Amino acid sequence: MDTGTRPAPGPRPFEPVEVRLPGHAPVWGVGSAETMSVWREMTPDGMYGRAAARLRPGDRVLDIGANVGLASVFFHDVQPGITTVAVEPAPDLYACLQANLAAHVPGSRAVRAAVTDRVGHSRFVYYPNAPSNSGLHTDPVTDDALTRRYLENSGVEEEFIEMVLEGLHDGVSLEVPTLTVSTLLRERPYGDIALLKVDVERAELEVLRGVEAADWPRIGEVVAEVHDEGGRLDACCDLLRAQGFHISVDQDPALAGTELYEIEARRA
Repeated sequence: MDTGTRPAPGPRPFEPVEVRLPGHAPVWGVGSAETMSVWREMTPDGMYGRAAARLRPGDRVLDIGANVGLASVFFHDVQPGITTVAVEPAPDLYACLQANLAAHVPGSRAVRAAVTDRVGHSRFVYYPNAPSNSGLHTDPVTDDALTRRYLENSGVEEEFIEMVLEGLHDGVSLEVPTLTVSTLLRERPYGDIALLKVDVERAELEVLRGVEAADWPRIGEVVAEVHDEGGRLDACCDLLRAQGFHISVDQDPALAGTELYEIEARRA
C-alpha cells in the first residue's frame, strides 16, 4: 500500500529563505508561503496572543514542535523579557529555528528532537511541501482532507484546491531522536516553565504523558493544538484537569468540520 512516504534521500544542501513578515524584521523559513501561513496564527486575539499577553519578564517558554520558531519569536515580540527552549526534529526547520532564535529571541536555545513519552529514536515523516503538517503520526489521506476543508472554509475554489493538494503530503521518512518534557527539564537547570506550547501533529497526548508528576507543578500554563482522533481531545483535557488546570477548548472557524482544536490550560 502506498503510504505517501519514500525513503530519505541522500544529503542535500539546504538554504533557508529570508521572509519579510508584515511589520516585522525578516525571519528565516523553508518557503515564503509556508512561513506566512504559520505567522498568520500569531494574532493578539488568538490562542497564542492570549498566552503571550500573560507572560512576564524573566519567564521561560517551552516550545514543543517549534517549526521555524515563529511562535517563540511572537512571544518575545510581546514580552521581550522571556527566553525560550524550542524543540524541533526536522533538520530543515531546525536550521531556520536556530537562525530565528539567534536573531530575535536572545538567550534562547534550540533542541533538535521530537518530544513524546519516551526517550530513544522514532520514525518521523517530513512533508517538504507542507512542513507544518510533518510529524510522528502522519496520515496523508487525513491530512489532505483537513487541508481541503480549511481551504473550502476559506473560500478557495475547487480547481485551485486540487492544485494545492497535488503532492502536498508526499513525505520523506527520517529517524529522529525522541525526548520527553521531563528529560528536557532535567537536562539543564531551566527553572519553572511559565508556558508549555505544544504543536506536534497527533502526538499531543504523548507529550503531556511525558511530563512526570513531580514536574507538573513547575508548569504554569499549557496551550496545545490537538487532533481529536480516537478520543485524544478528551484524554488531553482529563490529564490536564487532573494536574490542576482549568481548561478551555476552542476551534478556529477556518477549521470548522475538522478534528483540529485548541486547548488553553491555566492554573487557578
